[in-house]
This record gives sequence, C-alpha cells and structure tokens, in this order.
Amino acid sequence: MNLSILTFLTQDGLTTGAIYALVALALVLVFAVTRVILVSQGDFVAFSALTMAFFQAGSLPATLWLLTVGAVAVCIKDIWVLAKHRALGRIPFVLAMHLTVPAVLWLTLSAIDLNRLGDGWKVLLTLAVVAPLGPILYRLIYQPVAQSSVLVLLILSVALHISLVGIGLWMFGAEGYRTQPFTNASFMLGEAMISAQSLLVLLVAIALIGALYLFFGHTMYGKALRATAFNSEGAQLVGVPTTMAGSTAFFLSSL
Repeated sequence: MNLSILTFLTQDGLTTGAIYALVALALVLVFAVTRVILVSQGDFVAFSALTMAFFQAGSLPATLWLLTVGAVAVCIKDIWVLAKHRALGRIPFVLAMHLTVPAVLWLTLSAIDLNRLGDGWKVLLTLAVVAPLGPILYRLIYQPVAQSSVLVLLILSVALHISLVGIGLWMFGAEGYRTQPFTNASFMLGEAMISAQSLLVLLVAIALIGALYLFFGHTMYGKALRATAFNSEGAQLVGVPTTMAGSTAFFLSSL
C-alpha cells in the first residue's frame, strides 16, 4: 500500500465515520426522548440524498408530495380531535400550522428556476422538504401509542421502515441517482492529495455536533428535551408537553 492509497482510504473512513456519528446521535436522541428505536433513520438519509439529486437535476422531488400528503393527514387527525371536543374554532390555526410549510414550498419551487440555484440553496430546500417529515411521522405513527412498550414501538419502527422503503421505490424508482459534489477542489499535503469535499463533510459534522451541544445546554427547548429524556413523567409534571418533545426530537433526527 502506497501513501496515496492510504490517504484515500483514511479520507473515506473519516468521512463515512462523520456521517455515521451524526446518524448515531439522531438514534440516541430519539430513543432517549421517545423510547423509539428509529429503524427508519436511514430512510431520512436516503430521502435527503434523492431529493438533493432531483433538485440538482432541475426537477421537483416526489418527497414534496409525500410531505404534502403527510401534512394533510395530520390536519385531518387534529380536526377530528377538535370536532370531538367541540373546539372547531381552532381549525384555522391547525390548518395554518400544518399546511404553511408545504404551501410555501410549492409556491417557491413553482416560481424559481432550479437550474440557476446554487448548491447551498438546494441544500436548504432539501432540508425544508425532508425535515418536516420527522414530526409528521411522529404525530401519525408514534404519538397515538407513545405509552406503549419499547417492543411495540420497535415493531412499529420496523413496519414504518418497510413502508418507507416501498414508498421510496414507488416515488423514485429502482434505478440509482448520483448527487454532484459541492466542490471538486483538492490540494496536496506533502505527497498526499486531500479532497476539499471530505474536509467539508468533516467540518459540517463537527459544526452540527457543536450546535447540538449548544442547543441542549443553553436553550429552553434543549433543556426540555433533556428533562424528558431523564424523566418523562417529571417533565410532564413541570409543564413540558410530550408531543412537543417527541416532535422536536424527530425534527432534529430528520435534519
């Protein structure tokens, strides 16, 4: 093995390790707050990559339809609960809360030329499409059985993963897609060639880990999640809503 091969394998290992570290953080976060073993965490990663590939190709991703259908389903669920409690005056608030993001995304993506957007904007659009799927899935799948055993929640996670794989195959097809790198730049460090793309992945991973540290240590929402993870019943007694905690955990995991 020469130095160039060693450098390539080291970069590949560090880049892959950084991605898996973020996935591990998401799994631990969701389990600590909701007791859900999120088997479908990899589906969020796949949907993000496929959505980004469609944006880079100048097309609307099918995940936008999935987001819209999910938001409508949550609206129907909440309106049904309001109807049973005779609180129909809150329906406009529910509609605005759940349908604003899909509506804004549809209007924005219909008005702009994706081929002229930079990769940074496409990343933000990808996050805007995929990240809300986490809270939507929590509200539809896990919240109704939040007090069930870990085994029941695990079975639900496996079923959800299988369903999302099937939905992904139906939306995107079985053929593969490839995203373009953010940069093809590289530089020499001695006799080793270092890829700027690998450094970018490492820096973003470190920045996200640092942001999560600050979020959990210095914000009220972060402290509420820590309280829920430490003692969910105690957190409820002091006013931390479990729905908010679960939705926030799923939102962070889907970023």
